[in-house]
Amino acid sequence: MGRGDLTNEEWHRLEPHLPLYGRRGGRWASHRRVINGILFRERTGIPMAGSPDEQDSPRQRRWWQTSRAAGGPPGQWGDAPQMIPVLERVRVARKGEGRPRTRPGHLSADKAYSSRRNRRYLRRRHIKHTDPEPKDQRANRQRRGSRGGRPAGFDKEKYKRRNEVERTINHLKSFRAVATRFDKRAYVFHGTVTVAAIRLWLQA
Repeated sequence: MGRGDLTNEEWHRLEPHLPLYGRRGGRWASHRRVINGILFRERTGIPMAGSPDEQDSPRQRRWWQTSRAAGGPPGQWGDAPQMIPVLERVRVARKGEGRPRTRPGHLSADKAYSSRRNRRYLRRRHIKHTDPEPKDQRANRQRRGSRGGRPAGFDKEKYKRRNEVERTINHLKSFRAVATRFDKRAYVFHGTVTVAAIRLWLQA
């Protein structure tokens, strides 16, 4: 087993979620070998064409393209305008039957996401949220008096848990393909992050 390959424990945890062998396209090499090739690219950040010959194959590239099929917002844009598009994409499957959840139980965000538009959206969807109000926005609200609206609620204890998100991002950046972001398109990078997140889940 090479460095960074799936351990036996990780493989046994992942295998039940993979397609069955022998479906479309006939028989092929094991899923485990292909996934290890994908993880090699995640860890090193090299292009798929530069992965080891024994792991690089047309099927591996198809797996990689499939894993990156989901879309994502452009990461180079401003933070605040991206909050609503990201929340609109939330889909959390329920155990058993039923439509997926589309509303988080609570949202914590930093000052970069604070805006009247975002707050109106969160109130309209009844999403509880904790995000600090920047000084300039607070001063503008106070200057307008009663027309400025009520001050935003702020829970310091909940806000402290933002560090869990920051630590998770740091763990994701331990994968060179995530940290360097050589992927040009947003949907491609979304797939790169998704594969890294799956590996962290396997290691948990």
